This record gives sequence, C-alpha cells and structure tokens, in this order.
Amino acid sequence: MGTTKTVCWIEAMRLRTLPVSLAGVAAACGYAVADGCFRAAPAALCAAFAVLAQIASNFANEYYDYTAGLDRAGREGPRRGVTEGDITPRAMLRATYATLGLACMTGLSLVAWGGWWLVIAGVFIALGALAYSTGPYPLARNGWGEVAVVVFFGVVPVCLTYYVQSGTCTPDVALGSVAIGLMGANVLIVNNYRDCDDDRAVGKLTLAVRCGRPVARALYLVDGIVAVALTIPEWHTMPMVARLIVPLGYLVAHTALWLALGKRHGRAINPLLGMTAMLMLAYALGFLTCAIVTN
Repeated sequence: MGTTKTVCWIEAMRLRTLPVSLAGVAAACGYAVADGCFRAAPAALCAAFAVLAQIASNFANEYYDYTAGLDRAGREGPRRGVTEGDITPRAMLRATYATLGLACMTGLSLVAWGGWWLVIAGVFIALGALAYSTGPYPLARNGWGEVAVVVFFGVVPVCLTYYVQSGTCTPDVALGSVAIGLMGANVLIVNNYRDCDDDRAVGKLTLAVRCGRPVARALYLVDGIVAVALTIPEWHTMPMVARLIVPLGYLVAHTALWLALGKRHGRAINPLLGMTAMLMLAYALGFLTCAIVTN
C-alpha cells in the first residue's frame, strides 16, 4: 500500500514536465557564464525554488480541477490521483500549500543576493502558481494557460536567475527568457491538444478548445521556430559549430515532434509531452555547455 501511495504522489508531481522549470535556470546560467557573472549558490537555489513552485502548481491544478468537476476518471492523460480516489482531496490541498511554503522559504534565501524586493517577486510567483488553476479567473480554464507558462516558466525564472547572479538584466537575457517561455508553452500545448475533447465536454476553455486542434498544433511549430530566432543574438558570440549543432538540432527534433503530434491521438500523445519538455531542457543545457566551452 505504501509503495502504491508513493507512486501516486510521484505521478501527481508530473515528473515529465519538471524539465520545464530546470530549463529556465539552465538558460539563465548560460547567459551568466557568457557574461562572466555565474554564481553557483544562487543558481542552485533558483533551481530548487523553480522545481518546488512547479510541483506546488501541479498539485494545485489537480486539486482545484477535481473540486471544479473538470477531471473525469479514465481521462486520456496521465492518471489523476485525486480523481481516481488514490489521494484524498484534503491530502492534496495540504501538499499543495506545504510545497508552496517550502518553495517560498527557498526563495527567501535568495534575498541575500538579490535584495528584499525579491519578496515581492516571490509573492507574485506564489500567487501565479495558484491563479493558474483557481481564483476568480483561473488562467488555465480561460485560454491563458500558455501565456502564464511564458511568464512564469520563461520570463520570470530566466530573468530572476540571471539577476541574482549579476545584479542586472540585459536585453539578450530578456529575449532568451521569452524564448524559453515559448518552448515551455509547447509542453502545455501538447497537454491541451491531447485533452481537447475532454476539456470541451466539461467547459474548460483551453487555447486548444477555443481555437481548435489545427491552430494549437500550428502554434506549437511556430513557438519553437520563434524561440530559436530570439536566442540568435547570443549564439553569434559562440563558435560556428555550436551555432549549428544546438539550434539546428533543436529545430530538427522540434519539427519531428510536430509531425508526430499530427499523427497521434489520445494516450499515444503522452510521450510527446515528455519529449517536448526534455527537448527544451536539452536546448538550455546545450546553450549552457557551449557558453562554458567558449568562455
């Protein structure tokens, strides 16, 4: 029984999506290395904060979607522990706020490097983790989920991770933060593309429901291309081999995933979600590696 419960909680964390959090920190570290301001301690704390905040958001999404009647047993996506009766709603609610509290405590330690204004940023992030699934206007249920991902998994982690290392934020970093956000949004697009029929049936107005699967799939392709284009300024400072291998490798793999998305249905789409997240992390780590080698 204990092993089963552990597996249920691990599934609720949605491990296949966690590379999205780590990618933002890795990309910021790449910029910091390139600019000669990398600092390991705040970077590591940013990574811990990002992962904890995403897990808290995932827990909140499962709890609040259940209480709103938006999840159904036997759905196409990964098993939802609360909906299937594996985890009690009360336990999930406690875990949500406990994890969010741990994330806030981790984030508070970053004040030593970034100043007390980071407390305001932390409150904004904590509220965003909840606003995605609950509140007077839940973002995920009203077609704003992808925008939220760009902000909270792209702009915020990249810019803040770079800031606590350098004390500033450059235009190139800002562009890179949007790029990472667009890659992260693609993970959600895959999720909502798969769940389009289920979401429509319960009145969950995701972007895929509002615009249809063809538009969502086209946006997936465009996001990846624009993301690479936004990072071009930084790639120009690196050797030609790096410029070719990482960006082109990403675009080839991204296009392959886009083609596969159009050919799969239901549960067969699930692996593409994890692959999209891993490709995003691979791009960020590739960028970081090239920055280290170059500098």
